[in-house]
Amino acid sequence: MPLSKLAKKSNKKLMGTKKTMGKIFVEGIKIYAYHGCFKEETAIGTNFLVNVELDVDLTTPSQTDNIFDTVNYQAVFQIIKAQMAIPSKILEHVSQRCIDALFAEFPTIEKIKIKVSKLNVPLGGHINSVSVQLEQEREG
Repeated sequence: MPLSKLAKKSNKKLMGTKKTMGKIFVEGIKIYAYHGCFKEETAIGTNFLVNVELDVDLTTPSQTDNIFDTVNYQAVFQIIKAQMAIPSKILEHVSQRCIDALFAEFPTIEKIKIKVSKLNVPLGGHINSVSVQLEQEREG
């Protein structure tokens, strides 16, 4: 068999039907926002820390080396930033909005785990943070 046919055959094998699943982490997103149930929280605001873990089908980008074939980290940051800019009373609500927006933007995301932490919480004592972590798989 000619070498060119062997190369094509091995290339087909490489680009076969097996999925390459992976995780993309966008961690330590620090954003000043205005979430909370108390009037002071929505007027003064505080720092929040967001960590996102994405289970993604990385089959195509692992072969193409093309940013347009993967989940763009900058776009993930911009989506989180936009959702954090919309005030919510509770962290569960803003966390779910982030999940919904990420699923809508990136069809290759199969599962999302997000942790949103409110730093320096005004609860009458020293508390570094309070956090909510949501985990959701894409439907269908």
